[in-house]
Amino acid sequence: MNKQKGHLIREVLPGSIAEELEIEPGDRLLTINDSPIEDIFDYQFYVEDTYIEILIEKADGEQWVLEVDKNEDEDLGIVFDNGLMDDYRSCHNKCIFCFIDQMPKGMRDTLYFKDDDSRLSFLQGNYVTLTNMSDHDLDRIIKYHLSPINISFQTMNPDLRCKMLNNRFAGEALKKVDRLYEAGITMNGQIVLCKGVNDKEELKFSIRELMKYLPNLESVSVVPVGLSKFREGLYPLEPFTKEDAIEVLSVIHGFQTEIYEKYGTHFIHASDEWYILAGQELPGEENYDGYQQLENGVGMVRLLLNEFQDALTILRDDIAKGRVHIEKKDISMATGKLAFRFIKHMAEEIMRELPELSIHVYEIRNDFFGEMITISGLLTGQDIIAQLKGRHLGERLLLPQNVLRSGEDVFLDDITVSELENALQVKLDIVKSSGYDFVNAVLGKA
Repeated sequence: MNKQKGHLIREVLPGSIAEELEIEPGDRLLTINDSPIEDIFDYQFYVEDTYIEILIEKADGEQWVLEVDKNEDEDLGIVFDNGLMDDYRSCHNKCIFCFIDQMPKGMRDTLYFKDDDSRLSFLQGNYVTLTNMSDHDLDRIIKYHLSPINISFQTMNPDLRCKMLNNRFAGEALKKVDRLYEAGITMNGQIVLCKGVNDKEELKFSIRELMKYLPNLESVSVVPVGLSKFREGLYPLEPFTKEDAIEVLSVIHGFQTEIYEKYGTHFIHASDEWYILAGQELPGEENYDGYQQLENGVGMVRLLLNEFQDALTILRDDIAKGRVHIEKKDISMATGKLAFRFIKHMAEEIMRELPELSIHVYEIRNDFFGEMITISGLLTGQDIIAQLKGRHLGERLLLPQNVLRSGEDVFLDDITVSELENALQVKLDIVKSSGYDFVNAVLGKA
């Protein structure tokens, strides 16, 4: 239960069972079937039944016992003040690669929160270290069969894991994977690779150990550590070189061949950054096993390029049939170093099809966090303004959606969309992540 008794109800949906029962915003849910509700998973488990008894405390302190007959899986229509229905659990590790520890002071408080909550792994796809997962948490994951659970492994060497996470229990926590595996819980994994720490032979050892959890462990991504310029006093880590990236890819491709022959899946995946750093072509779509690790940047560029080619084929057909009428347009777009050459190539292909279009593509250097940070998702409004001020931007400036905080119109440094528009004197269009959205945005379609 929360520190306050019960769970505060923020909203009751119109026409719902809760409205019919005269439940109101400001009421509190206390129990269901005489059982306390710890979080959203308890709630969802109990409300699946066709008959339940719920205990509600009204704003004036009066308590109502309500009997509910309903269809299986029919929702009550209650929105809680806290979507998780419990406090979020923060991370107690001091990982040598943690990006939050590499952020400057003075940013908004929420950016410094380190989550390590197994429930968020299921709900939002977050990766957890297992060090914050109690036996009670494990029992509930197994009871409710919550999956997939996303796990930050880093290494399967227990002693090295303790060192990397700066937690003496980090190695022992790996035993929790055995329980999840035995219970049939689907998992995905992640290895943040640090040069001279968990790479080379340690990486090979970790992959070999993780293979033992196939098929319940469906995929594992290998991503390079992100290094900002704010690392004073932190564990000394070096950036990977082109030669390092080639070696990492050689290891991963070797295991992919072996695993695919045995299991029909590639299992271990390199993030896009490795291919770009190594100067190698991205694998074909069939190598990504359904893009299970997109959120870790695995196959993101391949998917974007494939979707773009599909959209371009449709565009060519529309042009041939006279369904596209484009007046002369002059627009611009900006992105991070990692995706720049791909975005520029896509823009050039569209301009070849539609000579009326003029598209200027700009690469934004990450001065805020440092030049080693190359992804667009960590660009700040101030860097975009500083580097585009006085440049030819045309009628509109297109930026990828991941430059903004999820569901908000602010950049990491709290500069808003309207502030950026005013500073650059240009209309800003935020483009979703797919190749189809890219083409539609260029054409000015919603």
